[in-house]
Amino acid sequence: MTTIINAKIGESKGVSRVFMEGRHLLTAGVQIGNKYSIKSDKVARRLELIEVQSGFAGKCISVSKRERNGVVHPVIDLRSEQIREVFEDDHKVRVAIRRGRIVITALQIQTKIRERLKRMKEKLDRGQKLAVCSLFHGGGILDAAVHSGLMRSGVGSFLQVGVELESEYLDCSMRNNTEIWTEDSIAINSDVRDVYLSENTPQCEVLLGGIPCIAASKSGKVKNKLTFAEEHADAGALFVDYLNWLRHVNPCIALIENVGEYANTASMAAIRSVFIYLGYRVHEAVLDGWDYGTLEHRKRLVVVAITPGIGDSFSFENLKVNKVRETCINAILDDIPLDDESWKSYEYLATKEKRDKAEGKGFARQLLTGNESGCGTLGCHYGVNSSVSLG
Repeated sequence: MTTIINAKIGESKGVSRVFMEGRHLLTAGVQIGNKYSIKSDKVARRLELIEVQSGFAGKCISVSKRERNGVVHPVIDLRSEQIREVFEDDHKVRVAIRRGRIVITALQIQTKIRERLKRMKEKLDRGQKLAVCSLFHGGGILDAAVHSGLMRSGVGSFLQVGVELESEYLDCSMRNNTEIWTEDSIAINSDVRDVYLSENTPQCEVLLGGIPCIAASKSGKVKNKLTFAEEHADAGALFVDYLNWLRHVNPCIALIENVGEYANTASMAAIRSVFIYLGYRVHEAVLDGWDYGTLEHRKRLVVVAITPGIGDSFSFENLKVNKVRETCINAILDDIPLDDESWKSYEYLATKEKRDKAEGKGFARQLLTGNESGCGTLGCHYGVNSSVSLG
């Protein structure tokens, strides 16, 4: 029988320690009283315990025993400086035991953390472009902003993979964001849940995801009669797919954008937990676009997960305004003659507003003169003369 143990690296009297006990050691061929020498390989990040005979003169460890409830179990208490020399600051290791042979290697999570740090640092040192994976890509606005920000810091980037359900949105991005799409880009027009991920999935340095907010926004929850965000048939579980991509593309940096209410969902609680477990440091803030030079009061949760060793000085407090906001809405409006046919009364919107208010929906008109210093959130369909979300 084979036994696999993901064991914690502890410490005893200042020496690193890996402790194992139980019947699963016995069934894998570890016998009480056996002696093992330690063979280390720093390059391969591997320790092997090799069984030796009783007359062995070198340094070795012995398999001891412990009795619990009348049952005797073998105990391996490995204490050695070689543990820290080989596995450095790792917290856990993988122990594989078969027929008494014991091999200790780095846990996959630790290996992936080192791999992504090494990959990104090498690209930065060589001046190579960072690969970006974009889920729920939409029109690519977030992607273009990230690309622009990296360029201002002297770092190039390109879209390695872009996944978007709506073909018109994907086409819009490819038409207007030519700086992020290259010959090496992979454009995927699909429901993200239908995309198969294999071990050959391209590795990326940055993962972006504007997880659909329809299930978490105030108006979305009321309109869809949801008790909680995860109840939505289509959007409720999309965070699972985001986390699945996170594991496969193994980025150094991951970003999420959503409505402010998303911060208090079970989805976000799960995302935080997985980020931390996979070795990321998580930063969160609810930002208002109006504070950064736009006329629109669009408040959004921004989550930035960074692998320690890259961007350790990151803080939302370092954000700077790089655009001077117009004094009022009129500053960006075209002058439309009062006799133009585009002017209408839109009485149906007034009727709809009363109906929505009675039903508790979060939609209403924004009645503006143009002299205001800003406006509320604009939905993606504002151009068709509809009510807007109050969330």
